[in-house]
Amino acid sequence: MLKTINSLFILFCLLPAMWSCGSGRGEQAEGTAGRLEYAGLLTLDERNGYTVARVTNPWDSAKALATYILVPDSVQLPADMPSGTIIRTPVSQALVFTSVHSGLISEIGAVDAIGAVCGAEYITVPEIQHRIADGRITDCGNDASPDIERIVSASPDLMLISPYENNPSNSRLESMGAPIVLCADYMEKSPLARAEWVKFFGRLFGKAAEADSMFATTEREYLALKSAVAKTESRPSVIFDGVYGNQWYVPRRDATLSSYIRDAGGTNPFDNHPGAGSLPLSPEKILIEAGNADYWLVRYASATDYSLSDFVSLQPIYKEFKAAGDENVYGCNTMEVPFYEETPFHPQWFLEQLVAIFHPELGITPAHTYFKRL
Repeated sequence: MLKTINSLFILFCLLPAMWSCGSGRGEQAEGTAGRLEYAGLLTLDERNGYTVARVTNPWDSAKALATYILVPDSVQLPADMPSGTIIRTPVSQALVFTSVHSGLISEIGAVDAIGAVCGAEYITVPEIQHRIADGRITDCGNDASPDIERIVSASPDLMLISPYENNPSNSRLESMGAPIVLCADYMEKSPLARAEWVKFFGRLFGKAAEADSMFATTEREYLALKSAVAKTESRPSVIFDGVYGNQWYVPRRDATLSSYIRDAGGTNPFDNHPGAGSLPLSPEKILIEAGNADYWLVRYASATDYSLSDFVSLQPIYKEFKAAGDENVYGCNTMEVPFYEETPFHPQWFLEQLVAIFHPELGITPAHTYFKRL
């Protein structure tokens, strides 16, 4: 299990960060009610009686990945619709492939619309766990190789999956007839850009008002924290995570994690490496470039929480880092804390704790605790 979770963690580090950070603005659609201010891979065009959602290809921005036409099931199909995949809303029997989206759908009040899931072992939402246990939600197995027979039995009216380069969809799933929605939100440029996708999911499940309200709160709280930090003078340096295999993945200057560090009033020692995404370096190279970092935050998966001595003993080189000597190492045990489930659509919760750690002088007590001092 630990090997599997660590593999997923490496994928989490590499894929979302392939795009640079920042508050990029997506192409504006014809309508205005669904305008997105941050998302760069999604547009919403709310027309008379239906919504057109366009997803840009994350690996080739000149191309579209998909176009979805969201039409309420209470009205006839309009005659003037553009080409695209027609989805009748609200969706009532969805197959959801990720714990992140399962949790989000539940949070906006549409848990009844989750008919089946993949990766059930990673879902932490109690209500969804209960429904899987009593059979109201079908467990369709691993997301990489789902159980087709169970999917057929669940008879979903929509499938939500995460696209990957060179294999954005799945031919076996496409042949089943239900529309497939490619959730490219994880490839967005910045925390708010990804979080803004909640507006799309809200419209899929008939919870537009709830979704819009949720993002408005996220945006307001995130920007308020960023503004408060802008007034501080100190800018502590920060490193994340550690060695996996023989490499240590660090955020380049335009990576999403680098954006979090800057917005929380810290500095990324690897800002001298231009571009987006994570950069694999040797532990020795990390020590040279960031051995004097003030703080060290580690995401790990373990049946028991690490102590500082537990962590430092994992790699002989760890004890050479200033943060380890100063006891400024903070750990997030992702087997105990829903970090990956909550923070994609609540980036302000993660930012709030970073601010509290980097700038205790601001007196902020985070409402959600993901990292604890080891």
